[in-house]
Amino acid sequence: MLFPEREGVFRRGGSGWVVFFLVFSLFLASAVLGQSGDDRLRQLEQEVAALKAEVAKLAASPANPASPPDAARLAEIERRIDLLAGEIERLKIGEAAASADTAQHGYGPAASKIYRTPKGVAIGGYGESLYTHYAGRSDDGTRADVTNRLDLLRGVVYVGYRWNDRWLLNSELEWEHGNTDKGGEAAVEFAYLDYLYRPALSFRAGFMLMPVGFINELHEPTTFLGAKRPDVETLIIPSTWREGGLGVYGESGPLSYRAYLVTALDASGFSAEEGLHEGSAEGSNAKANDFAAVARLDYTPVPGLLLGASGYRGNTGQDLKTEAGRRIAVGTSLYEGHLEWKWRGLELRGLAVQANLGDVAALDRALDLAGESSIGERLRGGYVQIGYDLFARAPHGQQALIPFARWESYNLQARVPAGFAADPANDVKSLTLGLVYRPFDSVVFKADLQNYDNRARTGLDEVHVSLGYIF
Repeated sequence: MLFPEREGVFRRGGSGWVVFFLVFSLFLASAVLGQSGDDRLRQLEQEVAALKAEVAKLAASPANPASPPDAARLAEIERRIDLLAGEIERLKIGEAAASADTAQHGYGPAASKIYRTPKGVAIGGYGESLYTHYAGRSDDGTRADVTNRLDLLRGVVYVGYRWNDRWLLNSELEWEHGNTDKGGEAAVEFAYLDYLYRPALSFRAGFMLMPVGFINELHEPTTFLGAKRPDVETLIIPSTWREGGLGVYGESGPLSYRAYLVTALDASGFSAEEGLHEGSAEGSNAKANDFAAVARLDYTPVPGLLLGASGYRGNTGQDLKTEAGRRIAVGTSLYEGHLEWKWRGLELRGLAVQANLGDVAALDRALDLAGESSIGERLRGGYVQIGYDLFARAPHGQQALIPFARWESYNLQARVPAGFAADPANDVKSLTLGLVYRPFDSVVFKADLQNYDNRARTGLDEVHVSLGYIF
């Protein structure tokens, strides 16, 4: 039996380590042996290596390196290396440019195909599958009777249409968990119209992704490290959060922005265990008694460095009333700041978020919640993540092999109303260690270990293996 006890994914000798080691070895072997067959790319890489060797030889020469001939030669070599590096980068994204280019206007690489289509129909999509193996015992030693799962998380098709250089439609059709007869669902993830007025000001209306955090807009599996989306960007920032409304967006130099007026969340879907995650009606007869404003500003001072923040505010009671008939407003505000830096194979990402809710005591009573089941008046969380592409210094075509680590901390009941208590199980910290392998830009394989801890000592560790693609 492969997992006879399931006594702990992370204990010494535990079977989870065996699974992870085997997956790690498989990814590493395929990465090393499966080098790109693109002759031109290989030729360019060899030329760069030869030029770097010449630089090293000149530097070690007994001749004066500051003499005019050597100085001129060094300058010429460095210029040639820069030109070749640029051509290598263009070749590395060349084949994927039609389907896996950069994200645009708040949507992922595949979802942005319509913006690269001069006219007519654009088809794209993505999918991801996830295997989850749970530890046999929680942190307090209690046996966990949890079944391991292999799930077709999502199968997505993007359909866009561009009428002319001003007007376009973009939409996402999603099927989750493989089969609607087995608990899965089919949904329209977004469907909106854009009017492209000018780069600094365009207009958007319809059913849109909320421009908050990293993952909500850029959730295609090739755009983030880790087999699962971060919990902070699932529970505090709902995933996938979309609302109906209208707004504006644009960019000017290093600045870009998005600002919308949208239907507000529904506070009757909030909970102590899942935070704000179930607050969105996801376009299914969404209540529209209350509306909210959401806005985002990003600053890119240099290529690869992103600094930004976003905010959301609105009443989320959606006409919920007390027994006496008083309207419960539940004013909800959410603010987050984010940073991302990509440089020579290094990927650094950080995010912090806080949500504040008003009139929660009345909301709890309306939903018959008591004791530790109170919805949080304040929810707070954040994470930092670092990864490094081992092939950055010695390119293997489009391949990437990225070990990474993510430290995450969040509390869904950082503050509760007077007369209620916080459940220590909702004060969570987790460490994720993993490996990502991309044979080319549109396909990704991931494996990671996730160590959960909470103040109630009921954390249950997990091993994940996933595959994803975009087109």
